Amino acid sequence: MIKYENLRAVNAPFSDDFQKSFSDMLESGWYVLGDNVKTFEMSFSQYIGVDQCIGVANGLDAILLALKGLNLSPGDEVIVPSNTYIATILAVIQAGLTPVLVEPSLKTYNIDPLEIEKSITNKTRAVLIVHLYGKACEMDPILSLCKQHDLRLIEDCAQSHGATYKGKKTGSFGDFGCFSFYPTKNLGALGDDGAVVCNDKMLGNKVRQLRNYGSSIKYYNEVLGYNSRLDEVQAGFLNIKLQSLDDITRHKRALADIYLARLSDNFIKPQVCMEFFDVYHIFNIRHTERDLLRDYLLNNHIQTEIHYPVPPNKQKALTGYFQDIFPISELIHATTLSLPISFSTTEDEVMQICEVMNAFGSDQSVF
Repeated sequence: MIKYENLRAVNAPFSDDFQKSFSDMLESGWYVLGDNVKTFEMSFSQYIGVDQCIGVANGLDAILLALKGLNLSPGDEVIVPSNTYIATILAVIQAGLTPVLVEPSLKTYNIDPLEIEKSITNKTRAVLIVHLYGKACEMDPILSLCKQHDLRLIEDCAQSHGATYKGKKTGSFGDFGCFSFYPTKNLGALGDDGAVVCNDKMLGNKVRQLRNYGSSIKYYNEVLGYNSRLDEVQAGFLNIKLQSLDDITRHKRALADIYLARLSDNFIKPQVCMEFFDVYHIFNIRHTERDLLRDYLLNNHIQTEIHYPVPPNKQKALTGYFQDIFPISELIHATTLSLPISFSTTEDEVMQICEVMNAFGSDQSVF
């Protein structure tokens, strides 16, 4: 069986270093917001190319604390892509704000700048973009719109560690960049973890307060805060894996090159453009017979995933939030399929997947 993801194999090369890191942390006697977190925050801010990094408990909290850090008012509208993972929208709602869904581009699956402009109202205060699948959004027009309409910009970078637009890394464009280090991410911990990055010291300090009960000095609480701190154990693991993130990216890009070259045009493949450096957290293709294709691949011992089977506007938990229809998002969710592209996936396995898929697609039409 070719697995979609094998986290044991992914983390095997780091096992000895992980164990040493844990032993050192255990021996230190300092288990919360210690040296591991400080080291990671410094190293990751340097990697992204920003001044500030604040480690938090998970990716959803990263977005929530970023939104809270902007001091928006209850009910203010935040523009969000209509095909994002639900966590992005949950953060907006939990911050007491109003999410406004905007359709993506069918070429990139990222939010369409033209649709952003159509959705701006006198209640719009922020744009929350998502660099989906490991491809950066088209930042020039987005930045221009935010400047023109005096809107705050938050980047959801949960899937785009190291991705760039015109040579600049995601997370370094907006007021805040929000990262998840969930185990399956390109930079994955061994549990739930996240970070907020920014270039504004005051905003960074506000998020630091919010993650730690609203406190800058122990037992002195300036604002109503949360308990959302990057775990010291996981920070040690992330320090180790961060050193190999570029190697992980090179491996995944090499696998993507095989898919792009060998998969037939019966499948809609990710768009490649010189302005974008894609890190392929997910390699998604699209096909009208997605479910049949997935069953066919599983019968041929190939596991796949769907990111994501249900669009946000159709989620039961969000009933009543969105009245409009979102045909582009719904089309993507109905036809997308994620192929194996793990750090543990081999080139031979990808070539085998292509051969099997092309046999399925030889007599199938795409659209």
